Amino acid sequence: MSHEASSNQVRQFVVGRDDDGIRLDRWFKRHLPQIGFATISRWARTGQIRIDGKRAAPEDRVAKGQTVRVPPGDSIVGIGGGKGVRARKPLTEAQLELADSIVLHRDPSAIVINKPPGLATQGGSGTFEHVDGLLDAYANGGPRPRLVHRLDKDTSGVLLVAATPGSAAFFSKRFSGRTAKKVYWALVVGVPSIDEGLIDLPLAKQPGSGGEKMMVDQSEQGQPSKSRYRVIDRAGNRCCWVELQPLTGRTHQLRVHMAAIGHPIVGDGKYGGPDAFLSGSISRKLHLHARRLIIEHPDGTPLDVEAPLPDHMAASLAQLGFEESEGEYIPDPTGEWGREEKKAAAKAHAKDYRKERKGERRGRADTGRTRNDSHKGDSRRPDARKSDSRKGPGVRTEAPRKSGPKKGLGSKPSAKPTGPRPAGKPAGKPAGRPTGRPPAPRGQR
Repeated sequence: MSHEASSNQVRQFVVGRDDDGIRLDRWFKRHLPQIGFATISRWARTGQIRIDGKRAAPEDRVAKGQTVRVPPGDSIVGIGGGKGVRARKPLTEAQLELADSIVLHRDPSAIVINKPPGLATQGGSGTFEHVDGLLDAYANGGPRPRLVHRLDKDTSGVLLVAATPGSAAFFSKRFSGRTAKKVYWALVVGVPSIDEGLIDLPLAKQPGSGGEKMMVDQSEQGQPSKSRYRVIDRAGNRCCWVELQPLTGRTHQLRVHMAAIGHPIVGDGKYGGPDAFLSGSISRKLHLHARRLIIEHPDGTPLDVEAPLPDHMAASLAQLGFEESEGEYIPDPTGEWGREEKKAAAKAHAKDYRKERKGERRGRADTGRTRNDSHKGDSRRPDARKSDSRKGPGVRTEAPRKSGPKKGLGSKPSAKPTGPRPAGKPAGKPAGRPTGRPPAPRGQR
């Protein structure tokens, strides 16, 4: 967006590519947030706002290259019910150096950083140092970059920042549509009984925690949550190194899921308690790292970025005898995420969600399975789902699917005879049963 003149004069703004097709009131919210909606409506009614010289309403949509005429007055804080924009403190030299040092990738649409552990993504009560406060360092005179997803304060790794309002909307749709693929590395206490699987446990905010802590909730209040895990390497039975992929985006999802199956992430005292810490010189910091992000870029190409491990995790892996290269070549269980695979994954997720909400699954008449039995296993896929009673009710893990025909396929005899039909006997009727009609004369048989 380019403009001419100051806020004390009538200004002319040229609509940029990122704003093509958005509503006029949304355009104001992006570029002149200090102007309230009441003021925008009054200016539109009196003809003071114009698009290419024509009167415009707040719900009209702007197009790339059009000129928006804005009257003076937005420099007055609170005019027309609008809220003033709080002045931001200039960044210090240390903050500018930090912002520059954590950049992994940068282009006109995206900025990818490696968030250090201990740095919050956004500010809050008593939190003054955060990623959102560093974003002015990436503006370079243009629009202020925007966060499109978040990481926990103590989680390190890949964090995507949208460079423009248009790319923010684009990336947000990819995250909400679950087409963005996130891969995490973690050290967990103990070793799961199944090397790779799917954890399917609904989550909800824990009452009394002020929304700061989540819990497994299999009532109607719990939100469907799925996480895939895979063991990369193990240090005896003491701990193991796992790859995690959240298939949904709930708060603290990976941390709650791993603690729920009895293998909390090392250093996660919030959900694992004292058992989440290893003896010896292993760091007490959280060992959860957003290793990789794969997401579609606005230019149509995939954006694929990896973040190096923080110092405490790199030291822990080395001390336990793990090699980082071992985690790079583990095959992806979901395969290449092309257009068809994305559609299939979305359909499968929607189908599972409908089944969970519908209640009892349809069982076979010849098995007599109850609803509880249907959650423990599926007779059509005996190797697909396994449960461990030690991990508590409702915890399910999914073993790798085996290729080849299903067990017993084709062994069931056909309900209809396949051999030649005896002469004089109607099809489908046993011998000696009356047919309901007189026999034909001998000469016509």
